[in-house]
Amino acid sequence: MTIPAPPPLSALARDPATIQPVRHETAEEQAAPGPAAPAVFGLDDLVRFAVERNPRVARAAIAVDAAQGRYVQAGLYPNPDLALAWDEIGDRTGAGGILTAPRVTQTIVTGRKLTLAQAVAGREVDQAALDVLAERFAVIGSVRAEFYDAYALQQRREILAELVRLAEQGVEQGKALLAAERVARLDLVQLEVELERYRAEARAVERELPAAYQRLAAVAGDPRLPVGRLTGPFDAPPAYDLDAAREVLLAYHPQARSARVGVERAQAAIRAAEAQVIPNVALTGAYIRQYENQSHDAAVGLSAPIPVWNRNQGNVRAARAELGMAVQNVGRVENDLADRLAAAFRGYAAARERAENYRTRVVPRAEETYKLSMEAFRGGQFEYLRVIQAQRAVAEARLELNRSLGDAWRAAGEISGLLLEEAWPERPPGP
Repeated sequence: MTIPAPPPLSALARDPATIQPVRHETAEEQAAPGPAAPAVFGLDDLVRFAVERNPRVARAAIAVDAAQGRYVQAGLYPNPDLALAWDEIGDRTGAGGILTAPRVTQTIVTGRKLTLAQAVAGREVDQAALDVLAERFAVIGSVRAEFYDAYALQQRREILAELVRLAEQGVEQGKALLAAERVARLDLVQLEVELERYRAEARAVERELPAAYQRLAAVAGDPRLPVGRLTGPFDAPPAYDLDAAREVLLAYHPQARSARVGVERAQAAIRAAEAQVIPNVALTGAYIRQYENQSHDAAVGLSAPIPVWNRNQGNVRAARAELGMAVQNVGRVENDLADRLAAAFRGYAAARERAENYRTRVVPRAEETYKLSMEAFRGGQFEYLRVIQAQRAVAEARLELNRSLGDAWRAAGEISGLLLEEAWPERPPGP
């Protein structure tokens, strides 16, 4: 298993001019039909479709745009106030009174408050970008898991079709042997029972498969996607080591990284809250026309609040408490991720080992037993009941191998999403 490098975050430039908004699809674009679906879907086809079209990923990407907007807004300087005042209108000494126009007041932000506010908003942009990454690989892992759930069912249908065909041949042979008085009626009845059992299972799978395809389409992001036949590797699920996987998960998973960024955000929020006690300064300039003495005057003023009662102590206290919660959230998220990995790995390890045992030992021996018992029967050494038992053992071994491989691949798909594996299953390097 290759340990991936940490995936990069989205654009985190602090220069507002470098932040580009996400383009949102119009209603017409969203309603427009996509390209015609191929008759056969591979795993990569569905993963690519899901990444491009799944609304979970699109929604998370739009959230980045919103966070970038808040980052820009946090660094904007306050607008100046423009005022006009006309006093002493109709005064006996000067009917024109005193006209103050314009009077402009500009708040001067002190204590690096805008920079500190942008530092908090910047961490929110980081977390939103990590949320996109988390949603992307959550969708990819779900698509892979559902793909192999449906693919295993599809393979099971083919196995059952083959077993029905063999059972039908067995019934025909049994009828011929019964006519030749080489087997008893009981043997033929047992053959017919086996045939009906396989047919019943095959019909059940046929009814399950459309729903499995439908679920796969929904996970991919379009419930109307006409998923047809699936194709992909199935023989040997990829190998994972639990300890190595856990280290990769805790180091690189976007939720773990986002929790750590949350600590940085809380620390920045404390600094921003503490800076609020530094008063901003309001600078005022005005032109004054006094009609009483026909003079042209100017006025300049400077004001600032005195932090006597309100020193933002409540918000500082809240910010420090939020830092404590953020620190505890790192442990909570890591525990949750480790639990999810362990749950997936538990099913994966057992199913993979069981599948390997059936593939290398049980199925070959069952097939050899069936072949030998058939040869012995033809030579007059065995009763046909022994052949039936051997045939049933082959069928059960093949079906159990299919079930185990399906369980292993499904769990491996979930693990691949947790480990942020882009190319999966790993392929040997090619030219």
